[in-house]
Amino acid sequence: AAELEYESVLCVKPDVNVYRIPPRTSNRGYRASDWKLDHPDWTGRLRVTSKGKTAYIKLEDKVSGELFAQAPIDQYPGIAVETVADSSRYFVIRIQDGTGRSAFIGIGFTDRGDAFDFNVSLQDHFKWVKQETEISKESQEADTRPKLDLGFKEGQTIKLNIGNMTSKKGGAAKPRVSGSGGLSLLPPPPGGKVAVPPIPPPSSTAIANHATPPPVQKSSNASSADILLDLDAPAAASKAPVSATTDLWGDFSTASSAVPNQAPQQSNWVQF
Repeated sequence: AAELEYESVLCVKPDVNVYRIPPRTSNRGYRASDWKLDHPDWTGRLRVTSKGKTAYIKLEDKVSGELFAQAPIDQYPGIAVETVADSSRYFVIRIQDGTGRSAFIGIGFTDRGDAFDFNVSLQDHFKWVKQETEISKESQEADTRPKLDLGFKEGQTIKLNIGNMTSKKGGAAKPRVSGSGGLSLLPPPPGGKVAVPPIPPPSSTAIANHATPPPVQKSSNASSADILLDLDAPAAASKAPVSATTDLWGDFSTASSAVPNQAPQQSNWVQF
């Protein structure tokens, strides 16, 4: 697993000063005022990298990139990186070589923003390490817990009761919603006329009791179209009314056009 891990760059700062610091004489912490801040012992580039869960502070030459010193960090804050008591731009780091020897040196940044970025990059890395550790721990605990057997045993069945569903395939046909009165009528076509129901023919008794009117005299030069127009509009307003003595159909016309509140006239026609 260590061979598959790759190194990622967390932070790069082009200017960093390195100082030799005196040994700590008490537990009050380091103070940058005890260093020779005007005369740094080395100046170069700082690069913070990570490989797996370990972070590295690398001090390199600005031009050639040659490694000057390296400080591996297992946790932060910790003994590998410490802040000073009197400034936020200076830190004390523990550098190590390949033989296992270690030494404490001081580093400082000219710009306060560079010191802030350096601090935040280390905090973010170890925050991620903490989350990964908690996730792996939870997964290991889940593996050790007894697993629930949710499968069906031999001969075990399950019954589902779903309401508002018929047992037959396809279900019952839905009733067709009818209009008012229980009849489903189609609307008339646009622009058309509604057909009036035909008047039933009079009974034979009424025909026998009523005199047959004489045929209407028509001129010889009248066309068939005029006859049809007379039949379609028997009560046209343009024609003069016929007198009661000669109009044998007066009773029929009076019955159809009478006002409802008037008494019906006496006639031999049967009204329907």
